[in-house]
Amino acid sequence: MTIPDTSATPVPRDAEPIKAIPVRHPGRWVAIAVIAVLVAMFVHLLVTNSAFQWKFMFQNMFTPPVMRGLVGTVTITVLAMIIGVVLGVIVAVARLSNNPILRGTSWAYTWFFRAVPRYVLLIVMGNLGILWPRLEIGVPFDTYLGKLFGLENAHWRLFGISTRELLVGFWVGVLGLALSEAAYMAEIVRAGMMSVDPGQDEAATALGMSRGQALRRVVLPQAMRVIIPPTGNETIAMLKDTSLLIAVPVTAELFFQLSAIGNRTFQVFPMLVAAILWYLFLVSILLVGQYFLEKRFSRGYGRADKAKMKLEGLAAEHGANPELP
Repeated sequence: MTIPDTSATPVPRDAEPIKAIPVRHPGRWVAIAVIAVLVAMFVHLLVTNSAFQWKFMFQNMFTPPVMRGLVGTVTITVLAMIIGVVLGVIVAVARLSNNPILRGTSWAYTWFFRAVPRYVLLIVMGNLGILWPRLEIGVPFDTYLGKLFGLENAHWRLFGISTRELLVGFWVGVLGLALSEAAYMAEIVRAGMMSVDPGQDEAATALGMSRGQALRRVVLPQAMRVIIPPTGNETIAMLKDTSLLIAVPVTAELFFQLSAIGNRTFQVFPMLVAAILWYLFLVSILLVGQYFLEKRFSRGYGRADKAKMKLEGLAAEHGANPELP
């Protein structure tokens, strides 16, 4: 038996350390330099330009009328979104209904209110008194029905109210924004409901739930993950669109009060800057709330959660306990 000669086998040497050369990104430094220069120019503008009138602006942006306008803006936003969301859910459910009349009516609603600009809609609603000086409840077409029976000037009405008393600025603004918002919310809710697996609805029905119960307990809770982010964006847009209520006009509104101070004192631009600061503050609060809502309704849909759910499902199929090592 021959023994192999290992004397000629090369002895392995220690590997030389790898000299890692970082990738150069000259474009990043150029972008940083350009942004730094622009920021410096903007700060210089804020500090040195006398047109801002910072002292005058801060003295007037916290006055009682402005604070009342701030409360009015927040109140209008909340009321318009509540009405818009509720009405939007109803329109979305009607849009997904098997009834062709409900589908057609809901489609016509979303088509109309998405097509008309909110500013134009608010102006029209503020002038509805031109069409109906009074709103009355009674028998429809009473005058024409009276003529059929030989009665002239038949007025079979229980009571009525003048549109000047009913269509005051605040409620016209809330109603106009809410009707417009409902059209957008209907599409958001419809998209969220369609994102849910149809098998979920079928399973709920098989368990004996009615269609309404399945919608409330199964479909909508799962659709909230898709509905919440665009609804947060719509709330932010609604807050900003309250400035359009100057078309009605609504005096208990933030932008109206700031504009009134600027027009009265001939310092329009500083009060416009004050409006920007107020809206930045309010929107920042809404963004924080939107973040936590999205986090709350997105539980179980992140990468780690999806992997955990998949692991638990595989373990359940094989009768194992995923918690054990």
